Amino acid sequence: MAKIVIDSQKCKGCLLCISVCPRKEIVVSDKMNRRGARIVKFKDDGLCSGCGMCAIICPDCCIEVYK
Repeated sequence: MAKIVIDSQKCKGCLLCISVCPRKEIVVSDKMNRRGARIVKFKDDGLCSGCGMCAIICPDCCIEVYK
């Protein structure tokens, strides 16, 4: 089972990671970070395949993928 970790303070809320996730495991959170951006969060329901597309597309390198 794969898992991703998102650095919420670096996230600028571009939502690119949501658009490329094939299993829709990343969603918009209700929380905002210090920058005032609405951040994303990982569902962590065991369906993540660990493909790494979210980490690849993130322009600020906020996402780490663990398999």
